[in-house]
Amino acid sequence: QVQLVESGGGLVQPGGSLRLSCAVSGSIFSIVAMGWYRQAPGKQRELVASIIKGGSTNYADSVKGRFTISSDNAKNTVYLQMNSLKPEDTAIFYCNARGVPGPIDYWGQGTQVTVSS
Repeated sequence: QVQLVESGGGLVQPGGSLRLSCAVSGSIFSIVAMGWYRQAPGKQRELVASIIKGGSTNYADSVKGRFTISSDNAKNTVYLQMNSLKPEDTAIFYCNARGVPGPIDYWGQGTQVTVSS
């Protein structure tokens, strides 16, 4: 029973920054990857960034150079540092954890990010 709790969302002006946090608890030993997804109103959920066990990271083209995903193993927390935010970044951001066997995906409740135009 893995639980993910996101925090750090809010309202920010274009060009501003936010740092999202995702605290993970439960069977963390089964997690092989973590990711941040976002979903704008009327749009499908899309992968923003991921970090694989071992440290490899991947980013959507739309956020490369602006967003950074990282993890703090001691705190069992994953972060998404978002810089140079744009109005089109506005969405609910969800933390995801992929575990094995399955694989099975666990999701946080989401945190709203709004970049005013």
